[in-house]
Amino acid sequence: MFSRLKQKTNNYGHSKKWRNYQLELKKQDANNRSYKRIPFYAILLCAFVLITKGVFLFLDTTIKTENINYSRIFTEQVEKFDKNTRQRIIRNLHYTNGSGQNFEIKTAGKSYQIKSSIDPCLQEFIIDHIDRKNSRHFGFVAMDPVTGRILSMVSYDKTGKDSNICITPNYPAASLFKIITAAAVIEKCGFNANTPVTFNDNKYTLYKSQLKDRVNKYTNHISFAESFADSVNPIFGKIGKNRLGKSTLESYAAAFGFNQSFNFEIPLSPSSVSISDNPYNWAEIACGFNNETLISPMHGALVVSGIVNNGTLIEPTIIDEINKHNQVIYHRDSQKVSDVIKPYTANMLKKLMNKTIVSGTASKSFSKFKKDKILSRLNIGGKTGSINNNAQHLKYDWFAGFAEEKNGSNKIVVSVLVVHQDYIGTRAASYSRMAIKEYFKNYYANINEQDKKDPATL
Repeated sequence: MFSRLKQKTNNYGHSKKWRNYQLELKKQDANNRSYKRIPFYAILLCAFVLITKGVFLFLDTTIKTENINYSRIFTEQVEKFDKNTRQRIIRNLHYTNGSGQNFEIKTAGKSYQIKSSIDPCLQEFIIDHIDRKNSRHFGFVAMDPVTGRILSMVSYDKTGKDSNICITPNYPAASLFKIITAAAVIEKCGFNANTPVTFNDNKYTLYKSQLKDRVNKYTNHISFAESFADSVNPIFGKIGKNRLGKSTLESYAAAFGFNQSFNFEIPLSPSSVSISDNPYNWAEIACGFNNETLISPMHGALVVSGIVNNGTLIEPTIIDEINKHNQVIYHRDSQKVSDVIKPYTANMLKKLMNKTIVSGTASKSFSKFKKDKILSRLNIGGKTGSINNNAQHLKYDWFAGFAEEKNGSNKIVVSVLVVHQDYIGTRAASYSRMAIKEYFKNYYANINEQDKKDPATL
């Protein structure tokens, strides 16, 4: 009995060991299969990570794109500062009688910061130097001919009217129109600075007898440059009547902006010229010997600006930036209006205008400018104009000109109208000399100050 029990026990022990052995084999087999699946799981994990990251990147990019689009839509649609909007803003800025550059406006419960193109130093200088005693009306405009930025705009009206003289085209252009006539005869008839021209009798009158092409012992022989510089009426009268005629005068007047409506940022009514079929009227128009051709100081600056900018007219602007909460929501962009004349013509006109400064009608106001510390570094040119309104005892006095660095790129255009009443006070050309010198004096002082601060220049 004992032996049978022992045998059962041994059999049970062997059976138990066998089951344990089988379980061990199954575990090893399961482990082997798991090890073999590790690369597969790793691949699945990497794929899951990549897909998840891609989804998040896509969502993030979409959100940013939507934010950018909403920002652009808000700027363009909700706060779209087109010309009409900027014109309304400008009407509320008192820039003609103050020297500020930055303004703040509030509209529809919102506040905006306006940065103008006004040069505060030049603006204040002109305001302080107006001859209020002898001036009935005064308008001064300075601008950058390359960018169209208005650097100064000063208006004074002794009658007390709240009007901007600078943009009011109610003043006889006088001999400023000789610029347009000169441009036409250069391009249409091949005139240059040395072209010989003649006239009889007084240089500042315009009788019908002076419009005949005659040469006698009393005839004066001069160059075209001299006739421009001295503003000789009979010569320009003959050019208008005998060489250009009505249609050419009209086309060049239109090219320079007469009888044209410009959609400028600054509201500007058209200057006007009317030419009849009478040949004598062509002579009157060509030399500016009439009170019917009307222009504004702003337009005078634009005429010269087109010349200095090689025949290309750039639209004037007085707003540089509009900010809201220290963010720029509008920035000025220079806009071309048209090509007024050919570059060769523009260069020739600059020579004629320089002759006016050196030896012509503006030479007294610009006397000894070649010895001046500031003015001697510049090329300067201009055109004067003067005519009387005897009925109202008014004397219209013009100067429209430019100054540019001889060894640099900075340029400025100035246009000045002074309407004297009882006595001749400070002349328009004298204001121009003072303004040009003040502007470039400050400009050179700023350059010297910057050079001192910049270690690279030491």
